[in-house]
Amino acid sequence: MPKNVAVLVGSLRSGSINRKLAHALEGLGGDKLTFENVEIGDLPLYNEDLWAEVPAPVTRMKRQIEAADGVLIVSPEYNRGYPGILANTFDWGSRPSGQSSFTRKPVGIIGATGGATGTAAGQQHLRLAAVNLGMIVMHAPEMYITWNSERFGPDGEIKSDDTRKLLQGFVDAFAAFVDKHG
Repeated sequence: MPKNVAVLVGSLRSGSINRKLAHALEGLGGDKLTFENVEIGDLPLYNEDLWAEVPAPVTRMKRQIEAADGVLIVSPEYNRGYPGILANTFDWGSRPSGQSSFTRKPVGIIGATGGATGTAAGQQHLRLAAVNLGMIVMHAPEMYITWNSERFGPDGEIKSDDTRKLLQGFVDAFAAFVDKHG
């Protein structure tokens, strides 16, 4: 039976290459993984006062994370770090104290950018945040994707056999990781 993976995309832009990458990875999951995109763009900015009447998007997000066997974070890199939308998601998902939705969840991290170094620096910050959230982090293979027209089509379809092989290796490793730790 395939493992259920909650997908957090660290970009809200409709044409986001990381959203396209997440979709491409979903196509490689085969019979090992099913992917559920978790909407995080509708989460209010974290405010502890809101716990008095928990916003519906927060409840929905927490339930999706809790129901998943693993979490996949697909994120751009902003200013050598990760986007604030993910920090906000981590704040909501890790609270109230003692009720974190992220604890003991296996997590894989991947990201794409048009730049040569991919999302290497941002992913290091994400790995640290994930450890602090009590998640079980897949440290290898690390995957920093340089997005270009030789590798991907305009809608995110994988054009290069080498890229497909590389991404399939990541998905297969993540599936094994979730199977072991989920």
